[in-house]
Amino acid sequence: MAYLATAVTLLLSLLLTGVIAMQAWRLADNRAMEQAWAWLQAQSPATVETFDPAMVEGLPDAARRYFLYTIAPGSPLHVVSEIHMTGEIGLGSKEAPGYRPMQARQILAPPHGFIWRLERAGAGLMQMSGSDGMANGRSWTRFWLNGTLPVARAGGDDNHLRASFGRAVAEAAFWAPAALLPQHEVRLEEAGVRWEETGEPNLARAIITHGTLEQAIEIAVAENGQPRWVQFQRWSNANPEKEWRLQPFGGYLDDFQNFEGFTLPTKVEAGNHFGTEAYFPFFRVRVGEVRFPVP
Repeated sequence: MAYLATAVTLLLSLLLTGVIAMQAWRLADNRAMEQAWAWLQAQSPATVETFDPAMVEGLPDAARRYFLYTIAPGSPLHVVSEIHMTGEIGLGSKEAPGYRPMQARQILAPPHGFIWRLERAGAGLMQMSGSDGMANGRSWTRFWLNGTLPVARAGGDDNHLRASFGRAVAEAAFWAPAALLPQHEVRLEEAGVRWEETGEPNLARAIITHGTLEQAIEIAVAENGQPRWVQFQRWSNANPEKEWRLQPFGGYLDDFQNFEGFTLPTKVEAGNHFGTEAYFPFFRVRVGEVRFPVP
């Protein structure tokens, strides 16, 4: 019996050590995420210009209409957005989506990065939380099951960073249109925004660069300039072969509302293989609030 008691004591000690180590790991994740969030907030300039329609007079017509719809004249040109959202996230496939209710907050500071902070997805013992993001030249994916078990960890390499940059600049078209203004390039070191003619009257195309990173995005706009969808070729390994390659990604935008002079979508669905039969909208959200932090 003494040997049994000793074995049980040792096992309990090992379990406790494991729990403590996991909690320390989880706290380290949280600290890193909070530091990155503060860094992205600090990318908002101390002096904010206001929007003048003359800023977009020389752009291709579809791009010009996009800006005139999304930014009211005289609005402060905030380039950092914080978004509160609820909705569903699909953890399965197109055939079996496995949608789970979720609640999240996001900070978006194109082209520097973003953080999507998943506060909860699912329920009970299968509840997930964590973050996906890019900041200060680094990117990561860190999700936990029930706050105790790491279930998805990636990042720290060029492939992940390139994929994250694509998301950051594409979502600028959703919730941070001022970051896509051509004048924005003079305020960002080693960054630029270039709008191109597409040959289609209701399709706008921009190429965004930041250091060695570059991403083109396309925005379909209505006659009044309202963006209907955004698509781009994203560097991704979300395919059956798990190979990193360019493949279509995009989303549909709807239910636009005004936030401090910006007309932004509050209903968004997005996913891999956009525009093809394999399209799977694993991200379906409703936005409750958009705010613009200042230094």
